[in-house]
Amino acid sequence: MKKYFNFGPGHNKTMKAEKWNDLSDDEVIDIILNDGESACYEVLYRKYYHRVLDKCSGIIKDRPAAEELAEDIFSHTFEHLGSFRRISSFSSWLYSISYNRCIDYLRMKNKLKSRGWSNSIEIPDIIDENDNENAIFDYHKLMNVLEQVDPEEKALLMMKYMDNKTIKNISAHLGISPDAAKMRLKRARKKILDLYRKVYGG
Repeated sequence: MKKYFNFGPGHNKTMKAEKWNDLSDDEVIDIILNDGESACYEVLYRKYYHRVLDKCSGIIKDRPAAEELAEDIFSHTFEHLGSFRRISSFSSWLYSISYNRCIDYLRMKNKLKSRGWSNSIEIPDIIDENDNENAIFDYHKLMNVLEQVDPEEKALLMMKYMDNKTIKNISAHLGISPDAAKMRLKRARKKILDLYRKVYGG
């Protein structure tokens, strides 16, 4: 895949890119698409690289692999920048690509169970929406439990409870209906609550 960035120390586009640092993402993208100004890629890369890397690292739990995956995500994103329809922000679009590429990576490495995000999976209404809303959990214990669930479930819970994504956002990111996203969130939530109680009581 074509590489759109090579922004190491002394890179000759760095100074040139600085003049666009104060522009909005949409303005930077317009310059790239309309003027073919490749130095603008650096603006987006530097702005979002560490966020994408941290997200990848948190999901796949392999820092070197996460670094390679982050580079791949930016290559893919820049390769398809013309298809960005601006229905959501660029950061949300990049966020969606990052999650999906992480899940694809884990599937490829056979680190996921056979089930996927397929709409054919039947998920019963296993937990009431208001159940345990006021329960108090130890943050570090909860993070430990989170590492023990399937990566797909972890990604879903991270979207909802760490990144505060709405059900509508989550369904759009995963390519499933809002009802399916809601039911899968309920299942993942119940699983982590049950696991927390099993490990730590309460």
